[in-house]
Amino acid sequence: MESIREIYRIGAGPSSSHTMGPKLAAEQFRARVKGAASFQVVLYESLAATGKGHLTDKAIREALAPFPVEILWAQDRQQPEHPNAMDFTALDENGRVLDSWTVFSIGGGALRDRGSTFATPQIYPLQSLTEIMELCGEEGITYWEFVARHEGEDIWNFLEEIRAAMKSCVERGLTTEGVLPGGLGLARKASSYHQKTLLGGAEMRRTGLLAAYALAVSEENASGGTVVTAPTCGASGVLPSVLRYLKENMKARPRSILQALATAGLIGLIIKNNASISGAEVGCQGEVGSACAMAAAAAAQLMGGTIRQIEYAAEMGLEHHLGLTCDPVGGLVQIPCIERNAMAASKAISIAHMALLSDGSHCIPFDEVVRVMKETGHDLPSLYRETSHGGLAKAYGERKEKRGSA
Repeated sequence: MESIREIYRIGAGPSSSHTMGPKLAAEQFRARVKGAASFQVVLYESLAATGKGHLTDKAIREALAPFPVEILWAQDRQQPEHPNAMDFTALDENGRVLDSWTVFSIGGGALRDRGSTFATPQIYPLQSLTEIMELCGEEGITYWEFVARHEGEDIWNFLEEIRAAMKSCVERGLTTEGVLPGGLGLARKASSYHQKTLLGGAEMRRTGLLAAYALAVSEENASGGTVVTAPTCGASGVLPSVLRYLKENMKARPRSILQALATAGLIGLIIKNNASISGAEVGCQGEVGSACAMAAAAAAQLMGGTIRQIEYAAEMGLEHHLGLTCDPVGGLVQIPCIERNAMAASKAISIAHMALLSDGSHCIPFDEVVRVMKETGHDLPSLYRETSHGGLAKAYGERKEKRGSA
């Protein structure tokens, strides 16, 4: 497997697969083409269906500026490798083709093409959590020590940068108010949730703080702010909220937070490597479900869990999101995405508690749940894989039409 640096990326929202990935692809194509006078870009399936709401066209135009860019939306056309496919074509001043390239935005800001352009070093010799857990048990090491062994000591500097970016995003989100862009008229809630929680009773404190922190990050993402993919932009609020809550309530040491980030990154990497973290490919179970698994594992570790209890927490975090659809209203990363982050953060803490109450024994291993998640995602109709043609997006559209005709 590759580095956990491929899981954590700092960039602008609202979508790692629909904004960060296409922008990076456009930048790389522009850099490799000489003498271009204009560009044409074809967006397929999910990228075309929700690209405008995810600001895909804006990201591509900015990356290719000041050249003219023609964007063709081909939501009914497919490329077999991945639903988030893009064709880039560079034209000279006479309209002749200089170069063309097909590239896929596979989730979390990562790209893939039909060659080996984006091949990354494979630094982990093991690809399943079962194998890693067995090795850690035999050698008496933790998951984060396994990560450090293969990533090198400089991984801690990288994770400190990630921790700082997450903290900054939470702080911005807690102090910013107003209406999110996109036309839904959705007001930011993080600041009011936070204030009400601080003034409320103890019984509301955990739910209120976790929700406020998750909403803060998710609302920053929805407004195009800088976030950390964990493992995606759409699920970026889950892990930072859990880590902040535990740091405040358990007085967790800064080093422990970095170690928790290392373990969470390993969980996310296994899911990405063996299944998918792309909502367009497997639905929201691959995004928020993966984020919940990462956060639950991190929480279990911070609470003193064993390697088996941490594996159990990760398994529950993913298992109980199986089948979760990706049906964003209006193609925006707002409804139901923002609230889902808050719900998953709260669930991650509860899951960690459940794992610690057990001895870590359970019937279905994490790796099997990952396999089932991949199968479930591929069985989901495209209506429920980030096209905004079904589910909540459809219901909202029908409701809006009825209001307009009344």
